[in-house]
This record gives sequence, C-alpha cells and structure tokens, in this order.
Amino acid sequence: MASEQPGRTHVRHLDPDELDRYARDGFVLLKGLYASERLEAYDKRFQALVNDAAPLSARMKIMKDVMVVKRAVTARSSEHAVNKLMSFEDDPGLYDFVLNPDLLSCVRCLLGEDIYSVSTNFFNKPPGVDGRHPMHQDLRYYRIRPPEGIVGVWTAILPALRESGCLSVMPGSHRQGLLAHADPDWEYLNHGFHGARGVDRGQRVHIEMQPGDTLLFHPLLVHGSGRNRSDGFRRAISVHYAAASCESPPPDWRNNPYVRRLPSVGSAPR
Repeated sequence: MASEQPGRTHVRHLDPDELDRYARDGFVLLKGLYASERLEAYDKRFQALVNDAAPLSARMKIMKDVMVVKRAVTARSSEHAVNKLMSFEDDPGLYDFVLNPDLLSCVRCLLGEDIYSVSTNFFNKPPGVDGRHPMHQDLRYYRIRPPEGIVGVWTAILPALRESGCLSVMPGSHRQGLLAHADPDWEYLNHGFHGARGVDRGQRVHIEMQPGDTLLFHPLLVHGSGRNRSDGFRRAISVHYAAASCESPPPDWRNNPYVRRLPSVGSAPR
C-alpha cells in the first residue's frame, strides 16, 4: 500500500494487458494489493464491531446468517452468526480500505479521475452454515448508469479457496446485458441474495485468492460464491465505485447518504 512506505512515489496502475483482460473478461485480479498489517487492522475492527467491543456508526448494519436467524443452527460466537457488515462509510478504521492510493489509481484507470464510493460491505462466511451466494450481477442492485461507469472491488481478508467458498465468475458475461433475477429455490437464502436466471453454472471459473488479493469487476459480471466447507472463516472487504459522469433517475444518486466523493490525487478528502 503506497501510504505505508515513506518515500515511495510509485503508485500501482493497470497495465495494458490488465486493461485488455478487464474489457474481455469483465474482471482483473490484482495479487497482493494490500499489506498484511492493513488486513489485520480491518479484521480486528470487524471483530470489535460484531462483538460489541466498539460502537457501530449511525448507518452501519450487521446482517446475521439466515440459518442463525431461523434457528437452524446455533452460532458458537457472535462472529459465527454474522453474514455481513454493511455500510462502513462513517467508520474510519474500515473506510481506510476505500482510500488505498494503489486501489484508487487502478479504479481511475477504468473510470476516470472524478469518482465516488457508492456502497461498502464486509463479508463474513462462517463455517457451519449454508452461506452460498447465487450467481448474480451487481447492477441488479444499482440504479446508476451506464454500467461501464461502475467498478466493484473485492479483497480477501482471509484465504478465499474452493473449500472456504471463494468467488466464482463467468468470464465475458458482462457483455450480455442485465439478466432477470429471482430468488433461487434454496431452503436457506440470505436476505437480498438474488440469482440471475438462465445461467449455465458449468461455465463458471473459481477465483481462489490469498489475503490482500483484490478483484476488480464489471457490475454486469455474473458471479457468486459457494459454501464454506472449511473449519475457519472466509472474510472479504468490498466497495463499489462510480464515475462522477454517471446518471440516475431522481433523486440524484450523489445525494445518497452512503455515497462519498473520493479525493483527487494530491488533495484532501471532500
């Protein structure tokens, strides 16, 4: 991370090959973008928040796994009960993730200089629950357009492997437009986890990631994740960015209380 190395002037950019892969496949994987000490700080902050050792900011929400809510399983701890922590824009300890100079530089290679963060999530996939996320497109959740003005970011906090329920993606699916979505016929489905219809799951590719690895992806990319079959947690932190040139039906998306304008290079946050 650029800010952690005094005297460092180089900031990470997407090279031509990475830009071509993003255009072709709808995603690009950046290895080791975050240093381990930053990941540990985010993880400790998450644990403090879900264990009531720190107060939640006003708009932050903790979502419990549906199996815990329906008492299909008994969580061994507060951390075992949580599916995700939403909206950490007002938590400096976690929002530091969004401000990483290397990440912002890479995102600006895709969106241009003037960008906003539009949503933030900390995903927690505990052992012992179903925890699957059906194959879906993130644009289903946004009214901002055009799709090319949005980039999703997903960084592994802990190892995200096949065994622990890593992300799976369908390369090139961002070129087929927005698909119809519906709730899959699952016994246990977490709130808001809709699935795209007519998806050929046989075409998916599993993206295993080590801590600090970061996936940048198009909002029309079909992606999801499987069960955590390991004995440990699978955790990740995520943000979506949008270009200032994007539009939406009224009210203006920039006036949403969860939206934050990102500082320009060399300037203070606004």
